[in-house]
Amino acid sequence: MLSKNIKRLRKKHNLSQEQLAQKAGITYSTLIKIESGLNNNPTLETITKLANVFKIKIDDLVGRS
Repeated sequence: MLSKNIKRLRKKHNLSQEQLAQKAGITYSTLIKIESGLNNNPTLETITKLANVFKIKIDDLVGRS
């Protein structure tokens, strides 16, 4: 769910993976692993940074109601 949400939001905001990683202050490889599902358990810090880029709550990013 997280990987799909990040990918969907990234495309909605017209960001490349490199742009999103840079805006969030995370490495490109970290973002690739999360989006591809290889990293199903990113740190809270990483999730927070990504949510901040999209200006949404962490719960919305991870698909929690």
